Amino acid sequence: ARFLKATTREGFGKNLFRDWRYENDNDQQPKKDFVLNNPTYTGKILVAGKNFGCGSSREHAAWAIAGYGFEVVVSSFFADIFRNNALNNFILPVIVSDDFLQKIFAAVNENTKAQLEIDLPNQFIKILSTGEQENFDINPYKKECLLNGYDDIDYLLSLEPEIKKYEQNLQN
Repeated sequence: ARFLKATTREGFGKNLFRDWRYENDNDQQPKKDFVLNNPTYTGKILVAGKNFGCGSSREHAAWAIAGYGFEVVVSSFFADIFRNNALNNFILPVIVSDDFLQKIFAAVNENTKAQLEIDLPNQFIKILSTGEQENFDINPYKKECLLNGYDDIDYLLSLEPEIKKYEQNLQN
């Protein structure tokens, strides 16, 4: 909450999980045991525990995740407000079963360089080392926006030819 004074999304990535990542609020000394401080773990996919985003009702949480460089967050449950804020900020929240989430964690524990494939057009996530995959749901409108890089206004502008055609039909 102490970082919510800004009204633009710049600079939030450096404070992602701030209290967990650093020894205290006054310095930049990273905690050695926090996963994001371990250079072994890299990538654009954040694999999180169940109920991720609970209590993160402000858009700033999504700004911080995107600012850090994550493009996808995988969990077995997301708080609704967080999920919508993530989608509105071009972060794909992938909901998987508890069982599949545990398989992902097991794959990463076995090999810290384990890779996941996220296929948005076909709506599946795959653990590449095992070949196991699971489908995920996404709102068709938000899927179209993510695939085309549209925010809500861009989406409406993409419909301009159909809107003009509809208006012409009304006048005839």
